[in-house]
Amino acid sequence: MKLLLSFLLMMPLALSAQHTFSIVAIDSITGEIGSAGATCGDSIIWPGTPGAILISDVIPGIGAIHTQSYYTENNQLNAHNRMLAGDSPEEIINWLVANDVSSNPSIRQYGIIDFNNGSPRSAGFTGENCFDYKNHVLGLNYAIQGNILLGQQIIDSMESGFNNTSGCLSDKLMGAMQGANVVGADTRCMSEGTSSLSAFLRVAKPGDDPNAIFIDLNIAGTPQGIEPLDELLIKYNNWKNNNNYDCSTQGIIESLDESETILIYPNPAGNIIYIQRNGIPLSKIEISDLTGKTILNQNISEPKTTLEIEVGHLKNGEYFITSFAQGSLVSNNKFTISSNN
Repeated sequence: MKLLLSFLLMMPLALSAQHTFSIVAIDSITGEIGSAGATCGDSIIWPGTPGAILISDVIPGIGAIHTQSYYTENNQLNAHNRMLAGDSPEEIINWLVANDVSSNPSIRQYGIIDFNNGSPRSAGFTGENCFDYKNHVLGLNYAIQGNILLGQQIIDSMESGFNNTSGCLSDKLMGAMQGANVVGADTRCMSEGTSSLSAFLRVAKPGDDPNAIFIDLNIAGTPQGIEPLDELLIKYNNWKNNNNYDCSTQGIIESLDESETILIYPNPAGNIIYIQRNGIPLSKIEISDLTGKTILNQNISEPKTTLEIEVGHLKNGEYFITSFAQGSLVSNNKFTISSNN
């Protein structure tokens, strides 16, 4: 049955914690900036709120910010102001962690992207005390994040849906959301037989009024057993038909040039892992576990095309390694350690 309101009334922090899986992304050709997400919270269960869309802050021509897990309006406002002041996504997150309004950044999750004059930058943060399963992944022009998830497969499927869907930015955002169209993607909705209870998709063109952006679709709440991601897809297709929107004339979403590829080896690894890049030398790498916890954050004082990283202290298992060059993210890779004690 529908999640019990009486149960929710016993959870005063539940409203703050409702926001679950989402993506922010940019098309560097058209300058479009997008935001999409879903959660097992809706305007029926959470009276007075517009469901998942609460987390979405799209600033036309500049960037997008998602502040989820124990959402607070002040943290989101601070992030918005830092972006307007010119901070990069990574700088915004560092500032938010250092200046959390409740002095508890460990319960927050952020995904941020900016246009940066056609060279997108992305950053993510997953606090260690967000509800499991939680994690985030970054691409050149997107950030995907989630908490209270069924598992890593939800994030991986969203990333695959975004990268493998053809068309314009809004099509790719929808592809990401359909990647999470799995019963219990937000585990609180397992008993509902749906992925979530509310969902949204938003895209702004560079010159849009922030309060009247190009695409602004919201499924604020669904009845028992009705999948909001299906409803969102129907609403999106109707919008495209009504507006004669032809994605074939839109820009191409940025992808990593083959000359700028990253090679991680050996994989599986033992005590040492090598990171090689053909192109601009790497300036920073981060290693995180599957919970999103940062294990290593290393700046490279003398940028190199091949880095040797000591990982012998890590336990056997899967990890993510994120590489940066000249302050911009260039790759996010998964690797395995299998020979350590």
